[in-house]
Amino acid sequence: MRFLKIIPMLCDPQTHGGDATDAFDVVVPSLPGYGFSDKPTQPGFTFRTGDVWHTLMTETLGYERFAAHGGDWGGTVTEQLARSHAKSLVGIHLTDVPFWHLFQKPKDASREEQAFFARNDKWIKQEGAYALIQGTRPYSLARGLNDSPAGLAAWIVEKFQRWSDCDGQIETRFTKDELLTNIMIYWATETIGSSFLPYHDFTSSGFLTWMVEAFKQWTGSADVPAGFALFPKDISQPPREWAERFFNVQRWTPMPSGGHFAAMEEPELLVDDIRAFFRPLRSLAARGEAQTLEAAR
Repeated sequence: MRFLKIIPMLCDPQTHGGDATDAFDVVVPSLPGYGFSDKPTQPGFTFRTGDVWHTLMTETLGYERFAAHGGDWGGTVTEQLARSHAKSLVGIHLTDVPFWHLFQKPKDASREEQAFFARNDKWIKQEGAYALIQGTRPYSLARGLNDSPAGLAAWIVEKFQRWSDCDGQIETRFTKDELLTNIMIYWATETIGSSFLPYHDFTSSGFLTWMVEAFKQWTGSADVPAGFALFPKDISQPPREWAERFFNVQRWTPMPSGGHFAAMEEPELLVDDIRAFFRPLRSLAARGEAQTLEAAR
């Protein structure tokens, strides 16, 4: 639902003021445990979602190579794809640097990176309690939210209000229908608890899991081109040098407006950046250096 506005723009750019050569096949799967996707049956599934996406794209749908876009948990999965399945990725496009890299603060951090860390620490103290609750007591919280439509609505809508470029006036960015549709998907499927599981996976994973993740990062390819679109009212505003520690940054676009829910708030800005980033990669594909594009394709 979060990507509904941009799907037709990516599939049929000519109808939406773009060039037909920028068209994508678009695949938008829900994360495991969200919406109508199956719920994980074992802990730690968040660390394997990228493998599931790769199987979906290559074995189920038959794309030898594809592109990927994501933000928040979708950004984490997109990074997993680039890190563990680099040969299948034409490129990746992100709206943030996945938050878990903040566990890897370097000793040689630049002044801009240190300022970013300080802003993030302040944000966690003021706004981050939700993540601690979701990560440590996911089902205690879920019992109450699954029992109360008003409670569920309050928990979700508060994030849209705090994380968007709305200056506290939420309906300047989202209609009631958009908000209620998002809430109703959680309510009808009773997936608010399972949607907390990625937080629990990252909070409760032990030393061995993080050793494996560190090894994957070390062996992962730095050749996958990465583009970033940074929206000013998103919850994280990393400097480019922070992203370059983990990604092969080829495009870096500070946006004039928008927040965490970019595909809903600023669909035109996001789509324009996705098109611009992947356009030269299509030229490589035409020369036989890449084969297919996901969103894209």
